[in-house]
Amino acid sequence: MLVGPVFTRELVTLPRRSRLYVARAASAAALLVLLSTAWQVLAGMQIVRNVGDFARFGSLAFRLLVPLQAAAALFFAALAAAAAVAQEKDRRTFDLLLLTNLNNCELVLGKLAASLLGVVNGVLAVAPVLALTGLMGGVDGRQVVGVVLVTLLGVLAAGSIGSTLALWRERTYQTLALTGLVIVVWTGTGELIARGFFGDAWGGRTAGFWAAAASPWHAALATLRPPRGGPSWGLDPSIIAAMLTSLGVAVATNGVAVWRVRKWNPSREIMPRQAAPAGEATVPHAWSLSAVRSSEHATDTKGPATAVAGRGLRRSRVVGDNPVLWRETMTWAYGRKVLLIRAVFLALCLPAVATIVRGNERPSAAEITAAFVPIAVIGALLLNLQAVTAVTAERDARALDLLLVTDLTPHEFVFGKLLGSLYNSKEMAVAPLVLAAAAWWRGAVGGETALFLALGWLFVVAFALMLGLHVGMNYEVSRTAVGVSLATVFFLIVGVGVSMRIMTAFSGSFQAQLQPFLATIVGGGVGLYAALALRNPSPAITLASFALPLATFYAITSYLLEASLATLLAVSGAYGFATAAMLIPALYEFDIVAGRTTGEERE
Repeated sequence: MLVGPVFTRELVTLPRRSRLYVARAASAAALLVLLSTAWQVLAGMQIVRNVGDFARFGSLAFRLLVPLQAAAALFFAALAAAAAVAQEKDRRTFDLLLLTNLNNCELVLGKLAASLLGVVNGVLAVAPVLALTGLMGGVDGRQVVGVVLVTLLGVLAAGSIGSTLALWRERTYQTLALTGLVIVVWTGTGELIARGFFGDAWGGRTAGFWAAAASPWHAALATLRPPRGGPSWGLDPSIIAAMLTSLGVAVATNGVAVWRVRKWNPSREIMPRQAAPAGEATVPHAWSLSAVRSSEHATDTKGPATAVAGRGLRRSRVVGDNPVLWRETMTWAYGRKVLLIRAVFLALCLPAVATIVRGNERPSAAEITAAFVPIAVIGALLLNLQAVTAVTAERDARALDLLLVTDLTPHEFVFGKLLGSLYNSKEMAVAPLVLAAAAWWRGAVGGETALFLALGWLFVVAFALMLGLHVGMNYEVSRTAVGVSLATVFFLIVGVGVSMRIMTAFSGSFQAQLQPFLATIVGGGVGLYAALALRNPSPAITLASFALPLATFYAITSYLLEASLATLLAVSGAYGFATAAMLIPALYEFDIVAGRTTGEERE
């Protein structure tokens, strides 16, 4: 039926889950709140008698909602499809699907369609809200239809990329990080085309046309331009080209996945080191270095290394005092393809560095912001992803249960995972520091500003890592944990940015702006509380949930006003307190947080 039993099962069981209706209602309600907030900012409590004001509001509201909706849909579609397959692989249930009589198309397309149901449902739920802006005037119906179609096909393309990468790679962190970086590269390529990096026109078409055709994000932005003549039902040629591009990407990636799915899986990483390297004997599983050492002293006087080599055995490595940290830093715990992730991230940093150091003129504040902010956002997301998957991977592999019955202390586990995650994603943490140092070296910012910027970034790094660990320990389902963790970082960055966009896009007095602004901040605090404290309530986390949106808004505003000390104080106070609020329970209530206690002990 349809694309196979995998999709059919999801289609039948999804409506039985309350989270489907909660997510759909929340998506539409969030945009309605933004609309009402923007209206309050524009008009306040006064009566609007000019029809042109409604048209102006509808146009500005459409310009506000479309980028937010497109960014969220593409971001979560790619991660949802990748996480759905990665979770199956971590739990070793994907291998069972390979043993069934499902053909490759049913397996690949069924899993993809099932994972995208929630995202598509959210896009369709938001469509009436976008259409509502057209009723006010200033927005053509073709724009609404165009943005819905572009977003849906973009969701299909982004989900296909995530699903294919998940089928190819074995490790969850590899899958999700590569998926995110590919989406960033895809969007960044469209941005370069739009800025005329490859020329202002090709084949009689402008750079804007080709940017929209190449990237779903820029195609969504292209729908903000009113149609120029043509039939009332027709779409802009750039929108049609973008739809064809997204469809082509989806067909190509899924074609490769269908062709290679049973060659990629089961992965060889399931049984590593089946054969010893040439010239070396296989080391028995129960081989004890201490036993060999005892025999060495009895039979060989040339030293332990010679005796071990003479027996064809390899010396085992000595585990450090903290075995969790040793495993994270001294082994390929997340596979060797993490080198590819680091290389792609560093390649993304090159344009930012070039923006700051190129030429003889001192870079402006806008250029510094344009170089620093994207790298910091991507770095924070990857740091958070590394930390949350460090826990969820252990849980899915059933290794977390074994760790909980050992004599590991909470300090060893928590700090081992935190420091190990920082070590494995150190490039993401260091890159913004390098950009701040480069800006100071070029004289674009003072030494004090660069220092404050670097210190503030370190607080964000600590928060992103601790947030991932906190969510990974509190949510048992990997997809849910990854989604909640990344959505929290996404909200703090994008949600606060949208609030600032509302404040700057609409005119009005401070009194008119204050009430809707506070409503947005309180709504964000409620969302953070539901994500962070609902499962494990804590007064400190509750306070941090409501303080973070306000502090983030204040920090961004202070940064734009070049008040570096105020930015540092806001970031260090809010994010430092939130990090401590999550860290202390993890250390001192570890048994409860990790589920180590029995039901009677919980009571």
